[in-house]
Amino acid sequence: MSNSIFYAILVTSLATFLPRFLGAVSSQRIREDSKLFKWFNCLAYATLAALIARTIIFPVGALTDASYLSRIFVVIFSIIVFLFSKKNYVFPTIFSAILMAMLNNYL
Repeated sequence: MSNSIFYAILVTSLATFLPRFLGAVSSQRIREDSKLFKWFNCLAYATLAALIARTIIFPVGALTDASYLSRIFVVIFSIIVFLFSKKNYVFPTIFSAILMAMLNNYL
C-alpha cells in the first residue's frame, strides 16, 4: 500500500472521529437551552434543508429520471404523512420511497 493512501485514510479518520470524541468529552458541560446549542441545532437543520432542496432541484442518479413535478408531489405528501403520523420519521420515509417508485414506474 502506498503512503498516500495511508495518509488519506489517516486524515479522513481523524476528520471523522476527532469531532465525535470532542463531542463526547464536552457533552457533560453543554446545556441544551444555551444559545450556542440552539445555534448548532439551527445550523444542522439548515444544512439538512439545503441537502433536501438540492436533492429535489438538482437530483443525481436514479432521481434524474423523475420529473420535477413528481418529486415535489412526493415531498408534499410525505410532509402530510409526517404531520398526520404524529411526527414519526418512519412512515413518511417508507411512504415517499413507495410513492416515488410508483410514480416513476407507472406514470
